[in-house]
Amino acid sequence: MAVLEKLRNRAGILLAVVIGLALFGFILQDLFTSGGSIGRSGDLEIGKIGRHSITYQDYQKKIDDLMRIYQITGNTNMDEATLESIREQTWQRLVREEILEKEYEKLGIDVTPDELFELIQGAQPHPMIQQLFTDPQTGMFNRQALFSFLRNMDMDPNQKAYWLFLENELTEERKYTKYTNLIRKGIYVPGKLAELEIQRRSKMVDFDYVAESFTSVPDSLVNVTAADVKNYYEKHRHNYRQEATRDIEYVVFDVKPSNSDVRDVEKWIEGIKPEFESVEEVEQFISLNSDERYTGRNYKNGELPSSINDFMFQAEPGDVYGPYFEDEAYKLARLMEINYLPDSVKARHILIEPDRSLPYEAAMAEARELADSLKTLIEIGADFSSLAQEYSADQGSAMLGGNLGWFTEGTMVQEFSDACFNGRPGDLTIVETQYGIHLIEIQEHGPRVKKVKVAVLARNLEPSSTTYQNVYTEASRFAANHNTYEKFNRAVEDENVTKRVASDIRKNDKTIAGLENPRPLIRAAFQTDEGKIILDVNNQAVFELDDQFVVGFVTRVRKEGFTPLEDVRSEIEFNVRKQKKAKIITERLQEALERSQNITDLAGRMGTTVKEATGITFASFSIPGGGIEPAVIATAIETEEGEISGPITGNNGVYVLEVKNVVDASEINLATNKNQLMQSYQSRASYEVFEALKEMTGVQDNRYKYF
Repeated sequence: MAVLEKLRNRAGILLAVVIGLALFGFILQDLFTSGGSIGRSGDLEIGKIGRHSITYQDYQKKIDDLMRIYQITGNTNMDEATLESIREQTWQRLVREEILEKEYEKLGIDVTPDELFELIQGAQPHPMIQQLFTDPQTGMFNRQALFSFLRNMDMDPNQKAYWLFLENELTEERKYTKYTNLIRKGIYVPGKLAELEIQRRSKMVDFDYVAESFTSVPDSLVNVTAADVKNYYEKHRHNYRQEATRDIEYVVFDVKPSNSDVRDVEKWIEGIKPEFESVEEVEQFISLNSDERYTGRNYKNGELPSSINDFMFQAEPGDVYGPYFEDEAYKLARLMEINYLPDSVKARHILIEPDRSLPYEAAMAEARELADSLKTLIEIGADFSSLAQEYSADQGSAMLGGNLGWFTEGTMVQEFSDACFNGRPGDLTIVETQYGIHLIEIQEHGPRVKKVKVAVLARNLEPSSTTYQNVYTEASRFAANHNTYEKFNRAVEDENVTKRVASDIRKNDKTIAGLENPRPLIRAAFQTDEGKIILDVNNQAVFELDDQFVVGFVTRVRKEGFTPLEDVRSEIEFNVRKQKKAKIITERLQEALERSQNITDLAGRMGTTVKEATGITFASFSIPGGGIEPAVIATAIETEEGEISGPITGNNGVYVLEVKNVVDASEINLATNKNQLMQSYQSRASYEVFEALKEMTGVQDNRYKYF
């Protein structure tokens, strides 16, 4: 177990890298929160990958396996964000395995035992292995530490489990590298494609143009029929694909401290004041009674909160100020000490970190022994700066010979700060902190100033259990009496309740503005029909979201697929009207163009003016006076100098242009451009191929119903 402990610091950080390699860069950013209905697990299907059904039980088991790996590597704090990440990583691993393993099998891709040996113990081990077994003192890969781990891992089940996990990740990463290399090697850029790309990138044109806006044709001249709308919708159906979303309306019952809660806290703080004024063991008293810990820090004038600063710098030790209200708490402040200490200190240090492969006490004793030895060396003339560079684990200051510069009290951890401000310039002192053992040299003190040490006794003002129950009762009454959408809206008006709206909520969303941890509400909304009150898995309409109770209705259900025609009718009518106007304008321009000698003549016949665009390239975003018009830009690039184009339908109107000047802006080497294109396509290959495989396989993700 001791060897594993030594790896935990690096492995804890490296685990994210390991997982990242295992997922091949496809870990999604849209994580989802926890809180699923464990009791409903059974064999419920939480998703499908192709024809393979993923059950809740199978998914949860793999989550548990990955959680164990996290815990083995020292990540014992399984907060909500970590759990979200583990669930998402587990799902992506399932998708990867189901899709890619079939590809590997078809192509005969595998990793042999000899290959795995080379990845771990070969002349050039995998970067993950090198990072795990790097000596922190030298920064070099420690092959002996690797061998020692491998010899002893069978003695510890956790070491064995972690190593098997790591071997699997290395194997999967190597197989995927082989697979993507096959794809990358199959990508070819023809010389002609590179030539066209050069022409587009290097060509710059100046042109004059005439534009006729769609607004020049009155809407009354254009008749849009139902058949027009339907035909446009069918032709452009791919533009109206939508994901499943919900709109909800809801009311919030905030749980806030009641007047009774305020009176109770005020009574408590007043009642404890006499004891606080007279108690001798103040630090222990605060530890037992206060919601704010005692720091023991010395403050100079101006560093305390304004509510107590003046009092403390005029008071005598033992004087108590308050009660006063600050930061949502009622407080008493007692002056503990008046000290005259340096305003600031200049110091340098050498940090000795304990060896985490040893038991704590043994490791700290070893670190203290080294610190003592270094202190002795310095006292007999050794250079502090050189020793800091060689031995200090604080790499930021080690490069500066351990120098920390000038700092004020409170900048460093308490033990370190006390040693510096209470010592004398020239002192060499050894201090233990949460980071390890420090050998400190106090170099200089700033001017001495008056400082005070203050103890604060605080009681947070929070809602009581009675207040929670009262607010819940109010929310329950509201839900029971207004359980239809019609009653809900009537109550909003009659009872002066604020109705809130959240639109386009997606099934895996984790946030709703103004709500705390609303995932249970979102999950339930996707199980609720349009116009119905939202109920949780226990058929309760009141959702407890931290310090809020919420009652809501689903007002709009959008299913995954294509947006219904009626929902986009007005948009389609606008587009169809534009198309018909474009046809009318094109006919006008074509007729005028046939009778015109040049573009100036055309502008006169159309009753408009000639506009100018200069320095336009294929990468240009817009044209002066015309706005965003990619079709016009593309036509200009492909039109010869002196040539007048035909009518071009753009975003804002119909255009005719004449290219006045063509410039070859730069000389681009064909081979260089071909290589750049090749690298661009290859860099996209791994992601796009995997996405294509997922689309062909068909991945159905129903986790939102349970998490």
